[in-house]
Amino acid sequence: MPGVVWERSARADGADAPPRFGPPSTVGLLVPVVISFLIQVPAAIGISFWMHSPRGWAALSVTLAAASALCLLAARRYPGPTVAVVAALTAVDLFVPPDAGPPFVALAFAIIAACLRDARLWAFVSVGVGWLAAVIGSGLLDTTWHPFRIALTTFGLALCFAIGESIRARLAHAAARRDQLAERRRTAEQDERTRIARELHDVLAHSLSQISVQSGVGLHLFDREPERAREALSSIRALSAVGLDEVRGVLSFLRGDEASNPQTAPLTPQPQLADLAALVRERTAMGLTVTLRDMREDAAPRSAVQTTAYRIVQEALTNVVRHSAATTATVTVARNGSDLVVEVEDDGMGIAPADVEGAGLRGMRERADLADGTLTVGTGPRGGTVVTARLPWEGPR
Repeated sequence: MPGVVWERSARADGADAPPRFGPPSTVGLLVPVVISFLIQVPAAIGISFWMHSPRGWAALSVTLAAASALCLLAARRYPGPTVAVVAALTAVDLFVPPDAGPPFVALAFAIIAACLRDARLWAFVSVGVGWLAAVIGSGLLDTTWHPFRIALTTFGLALCFAIGESIRARLAHAAARRDQLAERRRTAEQDERTRIARELHDVLAHSLSQISVQSGVGLHLFDREPERAREALSSIRALSAVGLDEVRGVLSFLRGDEASNPQTAPLTPQPQLADLAALVRERTAMGLTVTLRDMREDAAPRSAVQTTAYRIVQEALTNVVRHSAATTATVTVARNGSDLVVEVEDDGMGIAPADVEGAGLRGMRERADLADGTLTVGTGPRGGTVVTARLPWEGPR
């Protein structure tokens, strides 16, 4: 479309912002020049003709009016010198006969442009010095100016500065708002990445660790005890199917399929505390003796809290199998006042400092934080690792 462009601006995070519909950049530069020229030059010609000004003074007045308007072409690149030159031309025109000169709109545009482009000091000094020199010069040259004219001109100059500062403040606020929204988008995107990584890690680490151990058992017993190797392969097949179902469920949850279409519910429901018994049996079958101590007396917290507790226990037991070299582990579930307390203790070699900030522990802490709970990791009385999670019984506030 002639005369119109599509502008694509770069966002603060490096991505391209959506196309913005707007005029070409040269339009914003030429509009003040054209407006100033069309107002000042005809006004200078008309006033000189009406007041029967001599041709020399008339030509000088028209030249000053045209020059001040054309100076605005440099306002974008050199806003400070531009406002100084326009102020000087305007001050000179005040002493050019006749006494009533054209309205210098160019000075108003130059002041506003200087305020917008961080050249306010140039504008204050040049306009202030120019106006003060004009007032003093009028007294020295016996040129009588009405006090009302002096007051009105001073008010007009102050109004130009006020308009420029107001526009500058609004643009600065809009820029800060855009930066804030960009930062909010980046934070939301990072939180979403963290959530996806946590969900997939909890599901895949659990299933893959069991598959890894079972495959090792199968390879070790393949020649000597084929029946036990067959059992290990059957377990791997079952674990793979369960893992795939859980991954599909996580992806369905992350896509929001449950909210948009209830018929596309995940194949596996969110695990609850009642599923801890099956989890403990799986771990015990893998060569680790795990004991479950449930002291809740059949009391059940909210479903989301149960899922969080289950995932924490699942990850803790996965870490026990993969890193601790433990032979026994104990999972304790209890209610302490308004909190659900879940503890996983093993008799392994303890946790290494390098593992404190691993993905598994970080994911457990994030889950506890999202539930308004706490998670602590320390050394137990048997020298192994103790993971303790305290979660609000009624869920996050």
